[in-house]
Amino acid sequence: MRRLGRALAADDGSTLPLVAFFGMLGLLIVLLVTAATSLYLEKKRLFTVADGAALVGAEAFELDSVALTAGGPRPVLESDDVADAVAAYLAGNPAPDLEGLTVVRALTVDGRSATVTMTSVWHPPVVTLFVPEGLAIEATATARSVFG
Repeated sequence: MRRLGRALAADDGSTLPLVAFFGMLGLLIVLLVTAATSLYLEKKRLFTVADGAALVGAEAFELDSVALTAGGPRPVLESDDVADAVAAYLAGNPAPDLEGLTVVRALTVDGRSATVTMTSVWHPPVVTLFVPEGLAIEATATARSVFG
């Protein structure tokens, strides 16, 4: 009985499972933070491309389509012109590092602003059980053309 009590009270070898557990936990946290940071940066890059495309789309009007209002001259946008300008922008300024980059919509809702929605696919730097192998991300940007 005494021998069993001494064996249970001894803590020889009990730190190895703790070190292994906390080592794995630390590695998991590092991998999750790396994946989250990668996803955030990919989303920001996609938004930057969408924002540039929306700016180009907001300038897709002809000078003869500018309406004179009480508040001053106001450009009038057409959805087809916005879509054509966005397609030309992406053809001239490709974003090769964005996998599966597609334009979901490029249009004008009110005739004054251009709205562009794009999607791409994000892949984590390291695939784990807790992070998906790939994820579709989407960004929407709106820009308005004004005369200063």
